[in-house]
Amino acid sequence: MKRYEQFAEEIAALIRQGVLAAGERIPSVRQACRHYGISQSTVFQAYYLLENRGLIKARARSGYFVLEHAQCSLKEPDTDPLPGDAVATEVAVSELVFSVLESLQDTSTVPFGSAFPSAELFPLSRLATSMTRALREMTPESVGADMTSGHPDLRRQIALRYRLGGMQLATEELVITNGAMEALSLALQCVTDPGDLVAIEAPTFYASLQLLERLKLRAVEIPQHPSGGIDLDVFEERLASLPIKACWLMSHLQNPLGVSLSDVRKQRLYNLLKRHQVPLLEDDVYAELYFGSVPPRPVKAFDDDGLVMHCSSFSKCLAPGYRVGWVSGGRFAPTIERLKLMTSISPSLPGQAAIADYLQHGGFDRHLRKLRQQLERQQARMLTAAERYFPVETRVKRPDGGYFLWFEFPPQVDSLRLFQQALETGVSLAPGPIFSASGDFRHCARLNYGHLWNARSEEAMKTLGVLLTELMSANRAEARG
Repeated sequence: MKRYEQFAEEIAALIRQGVLAAGERIPSVRQACRHYGISQSTVFQAYYLLENRGLIKARARSGYFVLEHAQCSLKEPDTDPLPGDAVATEVAVSELVFSVLESLQDTSTVPFGSAFPSAELFPLSRLATSMTRALREMTPESVGADMTSGHPDLRRQIALRYRLGGMQLATEELVITNGAMEALSLALQCVTDPGDLVAIEAPTFYASLQLLERLKLRAVEIPQHPSGGIDLDVFEERLASLPIKACWLMSHLQNPLGVSLSDVRKQRLYNLLKRHQVPLLEDDVYAELYFGSVPPRPVKAFDDDGLVMHCSSFSKCLAPGYRVGWVSGGRFAPTIERLKLMTSISPSLPGQAAIADYLQHGGFDRHLRKLRQQLERQQARMLTAAERYFPVETRVKRPDGGYFLWFEFPPQVDSLRLFQQALETGVSLAPGPIFSASGDFRHCARLNYGHLWNARSEEAMKTLGVLLTELMSANRAEARG
C-alpha cells in the first residue's frame, strides 16, 4: 500500500468512527505534514482520493471538510437478532424466495431488492474486446483440452491473485465453475448426504437456504456476534453437541448483514473446524469490494489441512452474466472436479478466455478501485437518505464494502407487508424472512445501493419512510384495540 493510500485510510477511519464529524474541517495540508511526517504531495494525493470516495470536499481558501453524507447517526443493531434456541431446522423457503424474486423482474421498479449491482458499473465494452480476441485465438484443440477443470490461462490468473494476497495455491486445486453457486453446490455435495446437518449463519443468503432445501440437508443456524461474524462460542458448542458435517459461511462482507470476521476470529474459527475436522465452504464473492486500502484475508489463508473450499466468482466485481466462478477445493478438489464433469462438464469457454485476457491486459485493479469508490459514494447517499426519511428507531449495519445495507426496523414493522406495499409504489426490497431457515428477522430488510444514485432513488427512500411510519402507526392502533 502506498503512503498516501495509508494516510487516506487513516482519515477515512476517523470519519467512519465519528472522530471527524460531518461538516468538520480535517487537518490542513500543513498540519497533516507536520503531525504525520509526510510530504505535501502525499497529503494532496490522499485528499484527492478521499474526495473521489465522496468523504470530503474542498472549500475555496478554507480547506477540506467532511461531507454530510459521510456519516449516519442511525445506530447499529447491538444485540443478537436471532430469537429462540433452534438447533436443527428443516429448510423450506423456496416458495417465499421465488415469490419475492418474481416480483423483482419488473425493470420499472427501483431495484433496492436486487441481489446484483448495476451492470453500468462494469467494463462490459472492454470485456467484449477481450471476448473477440479470445474467440480469434480459440482452436479445435484448445476447446477439447480446456473442457475439464477450466481454461488454463484463467486458472493461472486466479492463482496469481491468490499469491498476491499471500496464499500459495497450485492451479490443480482450482476448478472453474458456472458461477459461485455451482462451486458451492459441488463443494456441499462432496461432503454431505441427504439428512446431514450443515452450520450456517443467521441471517444468511437465501440461495444457500434454497440449496440446502434442494439437497435435503438440515440447517443449524448460528447467530451473529455484535463484533462481526458468527458467534464462535455458540458455534463451538454446536460442533461439540451435534454431528455437523459441513459449515457454510461468508467471512467477509456477509450477505445480507455486510459484517466481516477479524483475522483473530478467522483463526479461531479455523482452529475449531480443524479440531472437529468439519470442512468449510467459504463463500467469498464480495472479496474484491472492500472500501479500505488493505484487502481482507479469507479463512482459506489460515488453512493448513485442506479443509477450506474457497468459492468465488467474477459476477459481482467484473463480469455479471458471464457466470464464471471457481472453487479452490483443498483436499476435496479431485472430488469436486469429478462431480463437475458429471454435471455441467464445463463453463462457457469463450467467457473464461475473455476474463483471462481481461485479467492480463484490461486493467482489473484500476477498474476495482473505481468500482469501490463508486459503491462507497452510493452507500453514503443511501445512509443519508435513511437518516432523513426512516423512523429514528431504525438501526442499520454500515459495512466496509459491498453494496448492501441491513436495516432493523422497530418491532411493529412486518417487512413482508412492507415489501408488498412498497412494490405497489414501484419500490422493491428484500424482506428479512427470506434470509432465515426458520423465518425470523420479520422486522428487518436488506436494501441494495449498487445502482447509480439519482432523484428516483431518493424518492424511493422517502416512500419507504412514509410506509414505515404508516405501518408503525397502524400497529400501535391495533394494539390499543
